[in-house]
Amino acid sequence: MLDKDIAKVLVSEEEIDAIAKRLGKELTAEYKDKFPIVVGLLKGCVPFMGKLITEMDMHLELGFMDVSSYHGGIESSGDIKITKDLDIPVQGRHVIIAEDIVDTGRTIRVVMDLMLYRGAASVSVVTLLDKPAGRVVSLDPEYIGVTIPKEFVVGYGLDYEEKYRNLPYVGVLKPEVYGSK
Repeated sequence: MLDKDIAKVLVSEEEIDAIAKRLGKELTAEYKDKFPIVVGLLKGCVPFMGKLITEMDMHLELGFMDVSSYHGGIESSGDIKITKDLDIPVQGRHVIIAEDIVDTGRTIRVVMDLMLYRGAASVSVVTLLDKPAGRVVSLDPEYIGVTIPKEFVVGYGLDYEEKYRNLPYVGVLKPEVYGSK
């Protein structure tokens, strides 16, 4: 049913599995003795973060924040809202922000700066998707699954009006689905 709204698949389920394995190994090598906090930015992070942490062979702590800049549209509004803050102290801790996509970079930059302000020992970003063509702030994620073109994507946590998050892949949404909005 949902597939009919997808113009093309950008990242398949199998590719996502391989990305999670690769990034999990990289993060394990870097953080294995540091007991990091892996912070997911809700809601889009959930599928990727869940798969990623099962590939990280180390002790870690999970935390979540609900931070948004889209507010129902297809482009970032630039107005960053934190509706659920992290409830774990980050002072002296290594923080890994797990994201589904880094697009404009605004939301991630605000969260990174907040973690550093609160005294995190380090802050890094791991993302399933990097869309540098959409970037409006200076930000280069340390751990990137795959770089994608500037297209409106959904699936595997990414949504349009809270729909399509449950697709097992990342696909380009047909413009006629969102074009009249």
